[in-house]
Parts: sequence; C-alpha cells; structure tokens
Amino acid sequence: MGDTVKLNYLKTRDDHRPVKFYMQSDNSLKLCDDSEVSWLSKDKEFELKDLRTRIEPWLTSLFQSEHLSALVGSGLTHAIHKIATGENASGMDLKPISVYKEKLNKAAILSAEKSGRKTPNVEDQIRVANELLSGMEILGYKRADNLRKEIEQIIEKFSHAILENEHRIVHAEQNKCEEAFNYLTNFLMSFASRTGTRDRLNVFTTNYDRLIEAGAELAGLYLLDRFVGTLTPIFRSSRLNVDMHYNPPGIRGEPRYLEGIVRFTKLHGSLDWIQVGDFIRRIGLPFGAKSIAPFLEVLGIKTSARQLMIYPNAAKDLETAGFPYVELFRDFAAAICRPNVTLVTYGYSFGDEHINRVILDMLTIPSTHLVIISYDDPLGRIMDIYNKTGRASQISLLVGPVLADIRNLTEYFLPKSAIDKATFRMSELLRRRFGTEVNAIPDTPNEEGI
Repeated sequence: MGDTVKLNYLKTRDDHRPVKFYMQSDNSLKLCDDSEVSWLSKDKEFELKDLRTRIEPWLTSLFQSEHLSALVGSGLTHAIHKIATGENASGMDLKPISVYKEKLNKAAILSAEKSGRKTPNVEDQIRVANELLSGMEILGYKRADNLRKEIEQIIEKFSHAILENEHRIVHAEQNKCEEAFNYLTNFLMSFASRTGTRDRLNVFTTNYDRLIEAGAELAGLYLLDRFVGTLTPIFRSSRLNVDMHYNPPGIRGEPRYLEGIVRFTKLHGSLDWIQVGDFIRRIGLPFGAKSIAPFLEVLGIKTSARQLMIYPNAAKDLETAGFPYVELFRDFAAAICRPNVTLVTYGYSFGDEHINRVILDMLTIPSTHLVIISYDDPLGRIMDIYNKTGRASQISLLVGPVLADIRNLTEYFLPKSAIDKATFRMSELLRRRFGTEVNAIPDTPNEEGI
C-alpha cells in the first residue's frame, strides 16, 4: 500500500476488534494484511454490496432501540457542501487580531492542546479572548475597549464564513444543489423513520449553520426545540416535553404519535440566535442569506456581534452561568445517559471534552451503544476513545472514506429512509412461509420495529 491509501475501520455485530481494509485502484475493496475475519476471506476482494449485508441489518436494529439519539458534527456540512459545490467548506481558521496577539495565540494553542487538537481554531481564539477581556475589565485596563472591538470583528468574520457556506450551497448548480439536498434528506429520514411506539429521535449538533433545519424542512420533519413563538421565538426552559399527536378517525381518547417528529438541540448555539435584553431569540434569517445585519435592522434589534449566541460567546449579563448552553447540555446528558440508548455520531471528531465526558458516562450503562461514523480520524481521538474505554462490545465503528462518505452511507448502509409497513410485512411473511430472508432487505424489522 502506498502512503496515499486511506484505511477504513469497521466494527459491527460480533467483531472482536476493528477490521481494517482499503480501496484499490479498481475501486474494489481488500482487507489489510493484519486483519482477518470469519465472515470474509482474507485474500478475497469484495464490494460495497458485500459490506451492506454486514452493516445495514445491524444499523437497522440499533436504530429501532428504545431511545435513539444522533450527534452531528461539522462533517455533515463539509460533505453536503462538497457535493453541491465541489469545494471544501470554509473552516474554523484563526482570524487576525492585534491586541495582545502573541499572548492570545499562545493561550489559544494551549486551549487546543487540552482538547487534544494540534492546532487552535477560531473557537479557541474567541474563548481565550473573552477570558482576557473579563480580566482587563475587572482591572480597568484602557485597552479593554480595543480588545472588545476586535472580538466583535472576529465573530463577524466567523459568522460571515458560515453564511458563505450556506450561500454557496443554495446558489450551486441546480442539479448539484438538488443532489446534495437529496442526500441530506435521505440521511435525516434514515434516523427519523421510527415507528410510533418508539421514543422520539433526538438530534444534537455542534454546528452553527442551519443545514439540518433546511434538510428537515425539505423532508417534512417537525423539529421540536426550546424556542416558543412565531415571529422571533424565545428560548424557554419549560417546553422540553411538548409533543405532537393526532386522533385517528373513529377512535376517541387514544391520540397517537405523529410521525416525523424530532427533538432538536444545537449544543453550541446557532447563527440565528441573538441575545436581546434578558432573552435569547431566534431571528428569521433565511438559509443562504449573505448577511445578518439587514434582518436585525428590520426587526429593530440593536445588538452587536457579541450578542450572537455561538459558543463560547456566552451572554455575559444573564445571571445563570453559561445560559443557554447549560440547558442544552443538560438535555444532551438526560437524553443519552439512560438505559437502552443508541447514540450515533456522524462527522464528529471527538474534539470537545465537555461532550466526550457525557458520552463516556453513557457507556457506563451496559445497555447503551455508541455508533461512530466518521470520514476520518484527524485527531486520533476516535480510536483513542475506543481503545481506552474498555467497552468495545458497546461501540460500533464505521470510520473511513468508504464507510462514511454520505453517498455510500445513504445508498448502502443506513436503514431504509421510510416507515414502510408493507415492506416489513412482506419480509416477515416470506420468512414464515419459506424460512428464508429477502436478499434485498436483510433483517428488516417487523411492523412493530423489532
């Protein structure tokens, strides 16, 4: 193998350790020399359809767990942006700063190292700059005003970069844009297609953009979050258990769950969350807009970039420390740290220790399961967590470009993105009559989702 060959790591079902394989020049797949499994010959070449029979039934079973949650990282944005534009999305590079430049950059590097990252990003930069500003304000330093303005400029540039990513996706070639959103909606529906007898899907994301919201809107999914209102919804702490039901014709007093409902939480805030007085509001910022400023002017909201609610730019003048982030992380812990939970991560590099701690606590419950789907492992954190937890039986891995590419993932590996009871019944009927499985839909759950 050459240096350019990218390895893929697969661990599902009863695999005792991750299986390593790579894609050859003719697009066929082959096991690495140090990998050997009972379900595949070591010297035999194989294809995606061979992996499908191994992965899809396993994920279908896990997705029908009593409680299902998904944690989506920046990998989803990069994947959809790449399909739509053919280019990489804007990253989180450091922004120019002049006030205490050397000391702030040094502090940002230390902040990144604590999170297991080799290089700092703009989040590290904003975090340490806010900490320095707080100290300068306490000591009454005159340069505090200059630093405050620089922080606002950094946040403005960062928010503009996020908007640019959205704008490029929306204004890509029509066929490419449609293709990207088709993959996005299929991805979301694979998770959301749960029977009415199961608990609601919880979707958590560390992204600031509104890509998931846009995909859910196209897929016809209802997103339930903590915001209440119509024009400029307000973040509330008392709306967590709101749900949506319907009354079937001819049945009284027995409302049923409405399908396609998802509980949605943005752990690090969002591009359209603004602190207005004592409240956090969500403004009507269209997906693909080039600037936030005109929409703030229309609403008559006088605010600066420092009131933009993106972590770690927490509102300073609210009494509850870290509001609203403390509420969001409480929701995350409550959703996954309980029995019979499956958590699926996609495009998350495990670079946030405050999130990793909650996930590790989840794994102390024997009936929980973690599925990690990632295009790569740039920080080495995924395999590090896998090796150190000592709970390999509770972790499934789909790491690598072959397994986590969103095209392959939605077409081959994720469960069918529809609640199709007719298909379930047909599969079950064929099993009972002939004692065989349908090759096209292996291990499909029955109509109760089991």
